[in-house]
Amino acid sequence: MAQTAAALHILVRHKEQAEDIISKLKKGANFDVLAKKHSTCPSGKKGGSLGEFGRGQMVPTFDKVCFTGELLKPHLVKTKFGWHVIKVLYRT
Repeated sequence: MAQTAAALHILVRHKEQAEDIISKLKKGANFDVLAKKHSTCPSGKKGGSLGEFGRGQMVPTFDKVCFTGELLKPHLVKTKFGWHVIKVLYRT
């Protein structure tokens, strides 16, 4: 079972905006560019990079996607912070 993961994310306030971002990603848009433009999280300035983190370090719904979701595919997750578009890069 993986103990660490690395992910990118874009945090926005509204589900519709997150869905629009996912649509753009599926059409080939650059995650880094969209994160810098739309993310309300400080990580947006780094292209949405959260770096590597351990299991249980993120809020439960976010953590679940990072440790069970398909790699390199955008995922939509709602947390107390807002709507996240998450792209899991790898797990170790």
